[in-house]
Amino acid sequence: MSTPSLPPTHLVLFHDKEMRKTWHNEQWYFSVIDIIAVLTDQSDFKKSQSYWTTLKSRLKKEGNESVTNCDKLKLQSTDGKFYKTDVANIETLFRLIQSVPSPKAEPLKLWLAKVGTERIAEIQDPSQGIDRARELWKKHGRSEKWIQQRMMGQETRNKLTDYWNDHDVKKGEEFAILTNIIHEEWSGLTVKGHKNIKGLQSQNLRDHMNEAELIFTALAEFSTRQIAETLQTEGFEKNKLPARKGGQIAKDARRALETKTGKSVVSGDNFLPPGTPGKRRKRLS
Repeated sequence: MSTPSLPPTHLVLFHDKEMRKTWHNEQWYFSVIDIIAVLTDQSDFKKSQSYWTTLKSRLKKEGNESVTNCDKLKLQSTDGKFYKTDVANIETLFRLIQSVPSPKAEPLKLWLAKVGTERIAEIQDPSQGIDRARELWKKHGRSEKWIQQRMMGQETRNKLTDYWNDHDVKKGEEFAILTNIIHEEWSGLTVKGHKNIKGLQSQNLRDHMNEAELIFTALAEFSTRQIAETLQTEGFEKNKLPARKGGQIAKDARRALETKTGKSVVSGDNFLPPGTPGKRRKRLS
């Protein structure tokens, strides 16, 4: 049985707090729990969930159905799997924010309005999204060299996922499984395992890779696409072979480099700001 296509989950930052969003029915939908976590300045997911459950019950009793009738979409969690999650569009979130006493309410509403207009602009001119990502990485202290490598790697990734999309591989779980096969082959770690040694939770692993990790990830995904195109593989099962072969090519190159330098390519370093909850790791410069 094929896995249904799932919309991609994006992570965005508001005052160093991560929120999940997804593009659905021509508009952004945000995780309600993540919005609650920002408003209540809460990092514990279960406490944010409990707050939302209580708030939803109170609003229903008050007859505020417009806020409590949230949509449910599958969003990716920290374990890499997709779960049905309460989500709301920007219009509904504006009403919800009014129900939570918080000093962040007004700044958050302004930020949400800006996010909405930026997406419309990016649809009309995709280069604006690229420019915005570059500026965000600069603000987070990334070097020009790192940014260039990150963007080149993303282009390689996009070409691979375009191939999968055009050859009967479903977005969401099937994309994630093939990505994990490639990653484990070249690095010796699953995506989750690599995130664990870096002390990451919901953060994007690629945004915390060093230059070498980005290069070998790109090599593995480039090789996977080249092999898939040569074999003209169709469907999820048949694309597992190119994923393994592509990862193995990068693994051989990694081992050769490590033998010459005596240094491990895979690193526990990250770009997390000081004081971030979770495992402490050396920050990348």
